[in-house]
Amino acid sequence: MSGTRPIVDTALGRLEGTLRDGIRAFKGIPYGAPTGGRRRFQAPIPAEPWTGVLDASRFGPICPQRGVPGQTELERRTVGASPRLPHAEDCLVLNVWTPGVDPAARRPVMVWLHGRRFEAGAGSEDLYDGANLARRGDVVVVTLNHRLNAFGYLYLAELCGAGFADSGIAGLLDVVLALEWLRDNAAAFGGDPQNVTIFGESGGGRKVSTLLAMPSARGLFQRAIVQSSVTLRAVEPQAATQTAERLLAHLDIAPSDVEALQNLPFARLTDAVQAVRQDVRDFEPVVDGNRLPVHPFEPVAAPSATPVPLLIGTNKDEAALFLAGDPRRRRLTDAELLERLTPLLGERRDEILGTYRACRPEASAWQLWIAINSEARRLAAVRAAEQRLAAGGAPVFMYSFDWESDFLGGLLGASHAMEIPFVFDNTASAPMTGSRPDREELARTMSTTWATFARSGEPNREGLVRWPAYDTRRRATMIFDSPCRIESDPRRDERLVWKDLDLYR
Repeated sequence: MSGTRPIVDTALGRLEGTLRDGIRAFKGIPYGAPTGGRRRFQAPIPAEPWTGVLDASRFGPICPQRGVPGQTELERRTVGASPRLPHAEDCLVLNVWTPGVDPAARRPVMVWLHGRRFEAGAGSEDLYDGANLARRGDVVVVTLNHRLNAFGYLYLAELCGAGFADSGIAGLLDVVLALEWLRDNAAAFGGDPQNVTIFGESGGGRKVSTLLAMPSARGLFQRAIVQSSVTLRAVEPQAATQTAERLLAHLDIAPSDVEALQNLPFARLTDAVQAVRQDVRDFEPVVDGNRLPVHPFEPVAAPSATPVPLLIGTNKDEAALFLAGDPRRRRLTDAELLERLTPLLGERRDEILGTYRACRPEASAWQLWIAINSEARRLAAVRAAEQRLAAGGAPVFMYSFDWESDFLGGLLGASHAMEIPFVFDNTASAPMTGSRPDREELARTMSTTWATFARSGEPNREGLVRWPAYDTRRRATMIFDSPCRIESDPRRDERLVWKDLDLYR
């Protein structure tokens, strides 16, 4: 310890962090080497050791992407502003928050994978500040940056040869490298390298579920938490190759001239990604038969997933965040709802809408529109849980976040991302959580419960209603609300009415 600046020794060198309110923070720690030039589209390699003491008081660069996370008007109004950081291909950095650095403490390590699909985002966003969770749960919290969009998932194996076999999953190989770094260094931060939980929301939840299917990640984490989005099936090589062909054609680069693609300024590659995108899954992990040998949960759960206790769930009003900019919000008429649902549901429209009306007799047309558009994420989580149970192994715990924020007159309700500040105990700095007086108590409950699961592999603790493991008979689900409660097969009729419809890939 140097004054108020804590110092730790890692396998690569010494780090000097910061100390605030009893929590030590170490930011911008390099775990991998730069990924530009000839390293672009390749599997990552470890960072080089350094001499002296590295300043770890500031966040590091983020992967090149369109825009800056946390800087749009909507983001500033909902989740708060985030630091402006440079974009660079030297972006393999991680951040650690810990109550203490005594190796004998052996605290659980919780590794957060950020959202914004596989396309954007960073571990340095304000919403993911790990200080309060580390303090509340007596855990070590880690966030990290890794490669995204084309830098992490441009599949070139079939166009450019075996030298690019890892290109379609390089971003998650970055995460595997970070987990290996933690295996070797967690003890220096007071963490237990044999008790690691990976958790993430939205795109982060999809990263967690994909890592469950990667043999190289097996044994590097012992628990998994998937919030608000799960990958049932990864992208097939044929579709990924078609995306790569469009990108190369747009850039006027032949597959044989891959060196030109690797030397392209990253800003041009970022622009090209936006120009050729045809589907939200154009740049996502590819089930390549090697690094990702099988799909995570379809047609069956990946064998590597079965030993890992899983906590999984969604928010009641997931779609409210995405629909907040709709000019017809809160004013949608019944006739307009029918018009919108016709292309979405076809001949099943009246059956499905009738079920939701019966289950929610007081709901407006706008609320029904949100409910129906939110269902895909819940059904995917249920499907993943069912597949895991069918494969046997460790228990699964299901939740639904139903607490409704009063922000903007209740516009968001229990929307997508609403649970994040509760998990991190950061509701005071997240405008989207509104001003309800019960929000702090729920934040204490959820952050403590997440830490409990990280510590033991199951979420039950004193002060929380008993949370049974999920099964297909009772379908016990923890409802996070005021008060928290257990429900058996919540919204059952709404779940069943979607039979035979594949809503989520």
